Amino acid sequence: MTSKSQRIRKAVFPVAGLGTRFLPATKAVPKEMLTVVDRPVIQHVVDEARAAGIEHFVFVTGRNKAVIEDHFDIQYELERTLAERKKSKELDALMADLPAAGQASFTRQQAPLGLGHAVWCAREIVGNEPFALLLPDMLHHGASPCLKEMIDAYAGSGGNLIAVAPVPDDQTHQYGIVGVTDPKAKVARITGMVEKPPQGTAPSNLHITGRYILQPEIFDLLAQQEKGAGGEIQLTDSMIRLMDDLAQPFHAVRFDGNIYDCGSKIGFLAANVAYGLERPELAPALRAEIRRLLG
Repeated sequence: MTSKSQRIRKAVFPVAGLGTRFLPATKAVPKEMLTVVDRPVIQHVVDEARAAGIEHFVFVTGRNKAVIEDHFDIQYELERTLAERKKSKELDALMADLPAAGQASFTRQQAPLGLGHAVWCAREIVGNEPFALLLPDMLHHGASPCLKEMIDAYAGSGGNLIAVAPVPDDQTHQYGIVGVTDPKAKVARITGMVEKPPQGTAPSNLHITGRYILQPEIFDLLAQQEKGAGGEIQLTDSMIRLMDDLAQPFHAVRFDGNIYDCGSKIGFLAANVAYGLERPELAPALRAEIRRLLG
């Protein structure tokens, strides 16, 4: 089976970060377990992966992240209590969120050596097949799940794909940026990529949004990758080598919805408002409260 036709079954979620921007909230609670409305951030991202047809969820964790594993496991006492109290709606919702037996795997990133190193830590579980990578800080909120759009595009292009979205030209130096053959196309061949280019040098205004489909050859490149900025192993450096040295094609898939960086306080608050406003049972009262607060 060629890589172009091989189905994307596994998704990797790097969840080992310390969440220092949210201290003291994240001193004892992982940042991925902070809630957007009534669902943890990581649950929203797993929902996206499941909607795209992902069958195996691979979590790269760190110390003090055991609660993430507990979240995706059965809790006998809670479920028995809900059943005894005839709270079938709540019980059904909990059970619907659980991965099936054997569908979730957890591995440790033992040292904070960057995103590239976190991805490399998943190599034995992913094996020799293409996989999806979703950064849990970034919530993609649109009419169609971002990863599903990418997997649909992958069926035609094969290779490696990166989700992108436009940012103002004066902000490109804050992001990883890709150059493409057609900046206005939904799917376009990537001609280059650069991490946080100096102002005025970016090849486009399309920034990398935290969703990827990668071929397994990335693991060998990450194993050889020297430490880059901040003493970390950078994923972008190995993707550039995969594109240039191994001549593997990369395509950008433009996401046209809203993206909320839940690693920042403003992004996290905005996500709560946006997701709350789309809930029919919450939206009217939430709008009224927002109007009251704004005077």
